[in-house]
Formats: sequence, C-alpha cells, structure tokens
Amino acid sequence: MLKHWRLISLLALVPLVLSGCGKPFLSTLKPAGEVADKQYYLTVLSTLIMVIVVVVVSIIFFYVIVRFRRARVGENTIPKQVEGNRFLEITWTVIPIVLLIVLVIPVVLYTLELADTSPMDKKNRKAEDALVVNVRANLYWWEFEYPDYDIVTSQELIVPTDQRVYFNLKASDVKHSFWIPSVGGKIDTNTDNENKFFLTFDSKRSKEAGEYFFGKCAELCGPSHALMDFKVKPLSADDFQDWTKEMKNYKHTSENELATQGEELFEEKNCLSCHAVEPNDKRAEAARTAPNLASFGERSKVAGVKDANKENVKAWLKDPESIKPGNKMTGTYPELSDAEMDALYEYLKGLKAGSK
Repeated sequence: MLKHWRLISLLALVPLVLSGCGKPFLSTLKPAGEVADKQYYLTVLSTLIMVIVVVVVSIIFFYVIVRFRRARVGENTIPKQVEGNRFLEITWTVIPIVLLIVLVIPVVLYTLELADTSPMDKKNRKAEDALVVNVRANLYWWEFEYPDYDIVTSQELIVPTDQRVYFNLKASDVKHSFWIPSVGGKIDTNTDNENKFFLTFDSKRSKEAGEYFFGKCAELCGPSHALMDFKVKPLSADDFQDWTKEMKNYKHTSENELATQGEELFEEKNCLSCHAVEPNDKRAEAARTAPNLASFGERSKVAGVKDANKENVKAWLKDPESIKPGNKMTGTYPELSDAEMDALYEYLKGLKAGSK
C-alpha cells in the first residue's frame, strides 16, 4: 500500500513540475502590457473569490461532519432543523449576490474598455494617432500588413512599445486564433469577417522578456497547428520609425556571386509566383499565397519553429513536409541539388531591411 501512495505522490508532482517548463514570457501569468494587466487582474480577482467560497464551504462542511458525527450525538439524534430561518436564507442569498457584483463590475468595465477600437476607424486617421496592423492567418504562417506604411511582412511582427497597436484580423483558409500569451488574450481569425482589438507592449517588461515575445495559433487548424508560431519584436517608438523608413527604402543587392546565383535560381524556379521579396507588395491578398521574404535574413526562425541557420534552411527547402506536415509549399517546386540550396540560402540570408 505504501508503494502505491509513493507512486501516486510522484504522479501528483509531475503536473506541478511541468507547469514550470516553457519559454520566457510564454505565460499569461507574466503580463507585459495594458491589456494583459487587466486580464491578469480579473484572473486573480475571480480566483480569489472562488478560493474564499471553497474555503468557507469546506470549513462548514468539516464542522458539520465533526460536530454532528454519529458517535458524538447518538444513533437516533436529529439536529435542530433550520428551514424557514429568515436570517440564514437572507445571508446565503445576499453573499453570492455581493460576490457576483464584486466580480461583474470590473469585468463589464474592462470588457467595454478593451472592446473600444474606435480610434482605428476614425476618418483621416494617421499612424501617429492609431497604428493599425492587418493580420492574416494562413496554413501555417502569419502575414502582417502595415497599411499606413505600405509594408507587408510575415512571421515576425514588429511593434512600437508604450502605445496601443490596433489589429484587424482575418484568415485566408480556415479558422485560426491570434494569441500573444504575455501581452493579451487570444482572438479568432475568421474567413467571413474581421475581428478587431488592440494590445500594448510595455517597454520595461519587453526588455525583461528578451528580444522577442512569442505568438501562437490558439485554434486547432490542421496537422501543423502546434507549429504555427510567430515572433513579436517590440521596438521603441523611434526605433520603430527607423524600421519603417528602412523598409520603405528597401533595395536588395546580392552581396556575392553565390547570392547572385541564388537570386537567379529563385526567379528560375518561379518562387516569385508565391513569395514576394520586397515589403511594398502591391498584390491583392488572394495572390499573396506564401510568406513575404523581404526580411528573411533578419528572422530568428525558419518556418516559424526552427533556428534560422544554414542547416535548417536547407532542410526546409529539401523537405518542408518533414518540418511542417500539411504545409502548402510541399510539392510545389522541383527537387533542388545541394549546390542549388547553398545558393538559395546565400541569397535568402541577404534579404534584410535597409539592404543596399
């Protein structure tokens, strides 16, 4: 029997240990912005109310068990009946109402505040007044469009800190869900309508988080749902403006002969029919069927999940299906030789904002 209890105790500790695993700032319990702060406050408040209720009910429960146990009061004793007691009935009616009011008031106030996206819909709106980012979710990658700057990027979202960033969200194929755990709650991306909300990225806590926040798809969308990640890079307001200028002045020139071969190969293999390599992509959304590669050389990840080194880029080019099952790139281009993949990698790593 003792052995079983040891096993049960060990298994009970496993969830506790696993709850401490994970990447930095990939937790809703580490809020890093205005929206996350409010949601965290409501989580703590509701948890506190539930704990108080459970504790009080448990105390009453165990008191009754001990106070009126059969060995103490006798076999045939019936405790004093209290039905119809006005004081008790008022008490256990009023207390839940008070607790609900304590919870409902901040929930309603915060819900109305966080649902207010009117600044992004104002006529003659300027980016300085309300920065808008159009988010489009695809199997299994993310596109981010900055309509005020004519910039389109993929996989890595660049945002300014200490100001509200407003998002238009939709999907191009199936339902997905946009979620940056430490910055705000998830919101669905649908094919038949746009959802809107805003987030803020606190500058101080962004530094604590490191270079990136982590974003996820939070809606089961296919075999590679768990691999549909994106990175969020927060910048100061000045650095963000510098980034937009670099992207506007984007001009890529291959740095060496191998990169030139890769550029020629990129065109020869018809990669441009799906991928754009400039941020000012003027094509209609329906024509943007693959991630924009304008800033590929600056990305920390390839396919959103693998470190962006030569080995992983070549592995992706050789067999995308082995990394992201069900992706749309699989089978859409002919086999590549080792030399061709080397040339393509050299070309792709040179695609950066401000390239000259």
